[in-house]
Amino acid sequence: AALSVCDEEPASFPGNGSDKHETRVGQERDMWSGNIKVWLDQVPSTRGRRVPAARLIDQGGSLLAMAILAVIAGTTVAQQQAVDSGPAAVSENSRAPAAADASGAETVISGYLGAPYTYPSDIHIVNPATTTDLTVMHAHWDAKPFKHPIYYGVRIARWSPANRSGVMVDFTHAKSIAEPEEEVLVKGLIGGAAQPGKAKIGALFKHMEFSHGHNMLTLNSLFRLADITPWLSPYAGLGAGVALPHTEVQLSAEAQRTYEYQYAGPAGQVLIGLEVRLPRRSLFLEYKLSFARMSVPLSHLETGNLFTDLWRQARLWSTGDPPPGGTLDTRLLTHHLIGGAGVRLATP
Repeated sequence: AALSVCDEEPASFPGNGSDKHETRVGQERDMWSGNIKVWLDQVPSTRGRRVPAARLIDQGGSLLAMAILAVIAGTTVAQQQAVDSGPAAVSENSRAPAAADASGAETVISGYLGAPYTYPSDIHIVNPATTTDLTVMHAHWDAKPFKHPIYYGVRIARWSPANRSGVMVDFTHAKSIAEPEEEVLVKGLIGGAAQPGKAKIGALFKHMEFSHGHNMLTLNSLFRLADITPWLSPYAGLGAGVALPHTEVQLSAEAQRTYEYQYAGPAGQVLIGLEVRLPRRSLFLEYKLSFARMSVPLSHLETGNLFTDLWRQARLWSTGDPPPGGTLDTRLLTHHLIGGAGVRLATP
């Protein structure tokens, strides 16, 4: 229903070019407003109860990425209407990408959406205090990129004066959710009890997911490849950083759940993409492959505030006390196909 605004064209555009411009810009604004309303309608109601901090962070990040895309899309449509208004505007705007390239260094602030696929991996939980040493083999991960909290990312890139190399800070919010009905091979002990050779994920775990974020924060080097046209540029990159998942894990045999943001280990990514360089805008389509080594302390705490969770984790590390639920280890290798938009800012 939200997209029907774009499916219907007005029978006519009365008046001058300004009327046509205002009508089409209004349509674009209505489309984005409708899409955001549909997305918000999918978020469970929080009236009359406390909203978990993790959900607020997810909603804020999702809305930030969508707002960046909406603003850029709206201004791009408005600019295109200006280009359509006369030959002088066409001439001026057609020279803008080249002028931007010649002006020196630039900063690009972008948001993006996308869809990931994470390879199956083993899950290993060790807790000497409860005689637990469990390995779940080849567990599949569901991404659910278009179900709240959605897949999104935000990034800031700084390109050199020659515009052929740069650096980028990239934050990606994905999800990795174990499938409860999947039957997997199992070996080891839970609470000293030997486990059967096969079991369903849902029989072993009440919760096994990183749904408020298989989050990664990376610092990346970027390189532009040979331009296809003055405004169409392929690029590649390589980065390293940290995995900051929101862990939600609870064994079926335990009463406590771990539900908090954590530093889980190193992360890295390689990427290749294609950028459309519009005047003061950037549109891009990109593929990236990421790897995260997850070593998760099972704290048996339920919080969900990013900064206080990480601070508490650092304090516990300094004491040397083992986490009460033991440690969970897994490796997440993920394909990402993303598309986004950015604002190009000339910088000294």
